[in-house]
Amino acid sequence: MSQQNRSFGALPLVGKAALVVGAVFLVVGILGFIPGITTHYGGMKFAGHMSEAKLLGLFNVSILHNIVHLLFGLAGIALARNPVTARGYLLGGGVIYLVLWLYGLVIDQHGSANFIPVNTADNWLHLLLGLGMIALGFATTRGGAGAPAGPAPRGTR
Repeated sequence: MSQQNRSFGALPLVGKAALVVGAVFLVVGILGFIPGITTHYGGMKFAGHMSEAKLLGLFNVSILHNIVHLLFGLAGIALARNPVTARGYLLGGGVIYLVLWLYGLVIDQHGSANFIPVNTADNWLHLLLGLGMIALGFATTRGGAGAPAGPAPRGTR
């Protein structure tokens, strides 16, 4: 495969979207392990609501939470190469984040079910991420994962 085929410019729009979303998740996962950017870093636990660490002083994080961000980011980067898998990443990831938003709404944030952990700021972010990823998955494709976004070519139905 030539270098041109692997460049960002050669990716379909849905692939670019998946790559950018994946890169953001990867960066967020890394930032979750940096003291100062993550407040109360010494209080970070592997998992659970007892983790006191907060990314940017706002979003509850744990080691597990950060690892999930890293893996989700790597998945987006890996799946960005193919329009079908890139679209699947955006749509499937969006659904996962909407489920996570619902999960965060129904659990007791101070109970053992909050193993991720999530707080109110996380819940709002998960809602926006879910809706945004689904919107990107549809907006960057039309008529299927391989079809370009935008108006139909002349003379086609």
